Amino acid sequence: MNYQHKDLADGRWFSFSFPDQMANIGSEVIRAINWKNKNNPAYSKQAFERSLELLYLTIADTKNKKRLRELTRLYEVLADYFAFNNEYKSSDKLLQNYFLAFNYLSRSGY
Repeated sequence: MNYQHKDLADGRWFSFSFPDQMANIGSEVIRAINWKNKNNPAYSKQAFERSLELLYLTIADTKNKKRLRELTRLYEVLADYFAFNNEYKSSDKLLQNYFLAFNYLSRSGY
């Protein structure tokens, strides 16, 4: 796989806590949403692809084994929202609120 986050893919990602991983994924998702709302589909797609890359690394992290159901469903929801027909009826606000909790946990040092 050709990673955009090469240093993270080389193992550094696995040293992050779960809230830190999710907050970083959330940053890319928020970027994708912001670019989508600014009518820049190329930049939105790039941010979306980076978020999936980080999510893929999070799924591969053995410490997150018990969270696989949530993580794989999140992968499905993001793909549905950004690349398909949004059958799950997700919204910008819903995704932002989901990741906001991880941002809070990450910053609180949990």
